[in-house]
Amino acid sequence: MRQIVLDTETTGLEVAKGHRLIEIGCIELTQRRPSGQRFHRYLNPERSIDEGAQAVHGISSDFLADKPHFAEIARDFIAFIDGAELIIHNAAFDIAFLDAELAAADPTLGSIADHADVLDTLILAREKFPGQKNNLDALCKRLNVDNSHRDLHGALLDAQLLAEVYLAMTGGQGDLGFSSADNTAVVTAAAAVRSAARPPLRVRLADTAELTAHQARLAGLDKASKGRRLWQE
Repeated sequence: MRQIVLDTETTGLEVAKGHRLIEIGCIELTQRRPSGQRFHRYLNPERSIDEGAQAVHGISSDFLADKPHFAEIARDFIAFIDGAELIIHNAAFDIAFLDAELAAADPTLGSIADHADVLDTLILAREKFPGQKNNLDALCKRLNVDNSHRDLHGALLDAQLLAEVYLAMTGGQGDLGFSSADNTAVVTAAAAVRSAARPPLRVRLADTAELTAHQARLAGLDKASKGRRLWQE
């Protein structure tokens, strides 16, 4: 059985507002083991990246300026996934972006459903762990998948983590064969992309007026509670 664990990064959250793919990461599994085959591309989205999205993945427009457009890699991507089962977390999100990109690149390519089946691991996780948090980080923690090297989101790294999570949820699995060298290579490559791209964190200190208002608020609480501050006891 051939499966492709897939993840994407985008310029923003809403494909209906014209947001685009900027990264695709795929890892092939055959008979529930990594085959060593991967598909990984960064893409020039021909538009700006939302600040919120960049804070999540750390990929900048400058880095993507010389990368291929989706239309240039569309047929290679379809050839890689054709006939496989796609394993995707929150699949509706990724599929909506992929279908939009395929339609814009060449309508004759069809949609993802024309080339592959899809298994949504978010649905699987909600069935297995009802009422619990089921994002990728939460699942890694719950299933003892090491994600300590995941500082920012990245399509290839997240696909690798998802492969381990999926196999752990569906019958258990030992070491997948992702060596420490594999992990280091993926993380180092992602860090090189983001080292100059990630905006510095902004630290805003309270100004004089805010500090004065804070002290006045504390004084009011002291008066109301006769000087007893429960949070300091």
